[in-house]
Amino acid sequence: MGALDGKVAIVTGAGGGIGRAHALRLSGEGAKVVVNDLGGDRHGAGKNAGPAQSVVDEIVKLGGKAVAHAGSVTDPSDVNDLVKLAVKTYGRLDIMVNNAGILRDKTLRKMSVEEFDLVIAVHLRGSFLGTQAAGLHMIEQNEGGRIINTSSVSGLIGNFGQANYGAAKAGIYGLTRVAHIEWFAKNKITVNAIAPVAVTRMTEDLTWVNKDEKSKDDLAPEYIADVGAFLASDKASQISGMIFGVEGNRVFEYKMCEAARVTPHAGGHWSIDELAERVEEVRVKYEQ
Repeated sequence: MGALDGKVAIVTGAGGGIGRAHALRLSGEGAKVVVNDLGGDRHGAGKNAGPAQSVVDEIVKLGGKAVAHAGSVTDPSDVNDLVKLAVKTYGRLDIMVNNAGILRDKTLRKMSVEEFDLVIAVHLRGSFLGTQAAGLHMIEQNEGGRIINTSSVSGLIGNFGQANYGAAKAGIYGLTRVAHIEWFAKNKITVNAIAPVAVTRMTEDLTWVNKDEKSKDDLAPEYIADVGAFLASDKASQISGMIFGVEGNRVFEYKMCEAARVTPHAGGHWSIDELAERVEEVRVKYEQ
């Protein structure tokens, strides 16, 4: 008996990597899964129904139930059809994992507007559309639900050469927090995000991966799916609005924080000189 018996889940970008790991783990816990993947390359080019169907075949071979969907997360009609497919096939929707993504890495000096817009569209617009479509159905279903978004250290901390990706992933942090505020207390829909570090097709040529041959085992995408399965379960019914950092078997929380508020000694407006002298008081003091 699995922790997700009777539940229905959608996972976007599930044709490989972290999405595939999510789909397989959710199925292994008893969920029926709609496997979404456009089937393009990691830069977002092309379309192929094969990757999504391949993961469905894996799930079915293992005794689970799954169906494939090859639509784009950037297209509202495709996303609405994705939710409709889950409900038509399995009668309900309980879990939405917004995971689809692409990379178009360039420095700010070299990044085109198109490269910026494409990455924002897939990650941030795609997460918005998936969150909205799934959430609206969950509200109508009136039995709560689970929404799991995918952020990144690139957006929460920053990373060289990823202004588009970082901006999108930071936006997903904000989207997650707002959806939590709007839907958790009133509708019992938990909204959380995972900021994963894992070795996948998306990250396989990054420098930090190539430095250590153990990375592929230590940072396997299945570790991310462990946290996803927990957040999808009833054990996480009171956990919402959190951003979970996951690096292999290391789990921690990312959190926006506010330092103590500082005012000018004489009141009124700040002078440039006084703010320059006291700027260290404005900084967040981290515990060591």
